[in-house]
Amino acid sequence: MALSLSPTPGPARSHEPAIEVSHVGISFEDKLVLLDVSFQVGRGETLVLLGVTGSGKSVLLKLLLGLLKPDSGRILIEGQDLVPLSENELSLVRRRMGIVFQEGALFDSLSVYENVAYRLREERERDEEKIECRVREVLRFVELEDAIDKMPAELSGGMRRRVSVARAIISNPLIMFYDSPTAGLDPVTAHAINVLIAKLRDTQGVSSIVVTHRLQDAFVLSNYVFSPEKQGLVAARTDGRSGRIDPTRFLVLRDGKVYFHGTREEFVLAQDTYLRKFLI
Repeated sequence: MALSLSPTPGPARSHEPAIEVSHVGISFEDKLVLLDVSFQVGRGETLVLLGVTGSGKSVLLKLLLGLLKPDSGRILIEGQDLVPLSENELSLVRRRMGIVFQEGALFDSLSVYENVAYRLREERERDEEKIECRVREVLRFVELEDAIDKMPAELSGGMRRRVSVARAIISNPLIMFYDSPTAGLDPVTAHAINVLIAKLRDTQGVSSIVVTHRLQDAFVLSNYVFSPEKQGLVAARTDGRSGRIDPTRFLVLRDGKVYFHGTREEFVLAQDTYLRKFLI
């Protein structure tokens, strides 16, 4: 199903990457966290962000959301540099972004309906009919409309994660960030979350960054695309001119620097000793 409401309008820069990080560095109390980090995420592309604990993944996400400002470099979202923006200006840019946290981060005292509607109310939508229509639409997208009146305590871990996805996409974001979205989930439920990530990418053209410690999730997103006809994942296509269509890239952070950035094939075939540890 296609989400029907239009994305929050942004600058018309169709040929620019969705995300561009250029020579970004940041440190805390003289401790270097990120140094000269540069990469791009194309429109409709997924970037899988890998790295051991302390490599700078969480700090990078906070920079991309404008929650932190770098000491050096530029961060462009849809062509707009976040670094010089005020908090009010950043809030407008954040409307074009969504984030799914590791534990879902739902409000325990609010129903599924109110959790998903929360962002619309923050953005001062007052038409209850429009709110309910949109909430039901995104809950159908994540296949949870029947849970609309439940409380978070009544949901399984996978259902909570899917509600978190619904809440994140309520404003039709152009960009999604996923912070370990399948952590702690069983393989079947984790696969369902990966299907949702691919569904947003392949049916809505959403660009995304996925932080994960589960390499199998990265390979699912790289090897498969979502088919609306099949209502599930199918093997990524091949054509005679350009070869295999792969909407996923891998980026490995090590000691605050970009250690690797490339395709799944380049990652798997790399003979580098450090990269091989991720594949064991």
